Amino acid sequence: MKYLFFIFCSFLLTFSAVGQGQEQIVRATISGGDTLVQAQLIPHNVVGKRKFKSQREERKYYKLQKKVVKVYPYAKLASQKLELYAAELEGVESRKAEKKFYKKIEKELKAEYEGELRRLTVTEGAILIKLIDRETGNSSYALVQDFRGDITAFFWQGLAKMFGQNLKNEYDPNGEDKEIEQIVRLIEVGAIPLL
Repeated sequence: MKYLFFIFCSFLLTFSAVGQGQEQIVRATISGGDTLVQAQLIPHNVVGKRKFKSQREERKYYKLQKKVVKVYPYAKLASQKLELYAAELEGVESRKAEKKFYKKIEKELKAEYEGELRRLTVTEGAILIKLIDRETGNSSYALVQDFRGDITAFFWQGLAKMFGQNLKNEYDPNGEDKEIEQIVRLIEVGAIPLL
């Protein structure tokens, strides 16, 4: 039966090559009088359907998924921008030029993303803080501290605390943020499309 399968596969490969009007050379080995076709398969990710204990748990998961899909592109963008700015910052020699560079960056980022980021909910903001830590390796507090200084970082941390958040939160893919990590991995393999 398995030989029949290999013959069928070789027939399909030959048929598809002939049907397209192209010649195709296929590698094969002869084993015990049988010709076995060797073909390179395209890798695919197979993701099983997730099972939930209750409808409530399912709704909660899909709500989280929707929020992660919404903010994940911003976290990736933050990582890319941080790398770009770090490379540009290496050429800056004086503290005054560095401050001027930071002001320029802030102005550009505010003009481009402030409106979109202001429309995020508190929960989406908390997820974004964690995903920024995941993508950059630095907490949001550390990033604000590096770019704007201690006083500004302290101010934004106080404001975040008023809304029950913490800019110093670190991403924990094996603990508290396990579901977020699973969703991000599904996004990265293309099982969950970004909006």
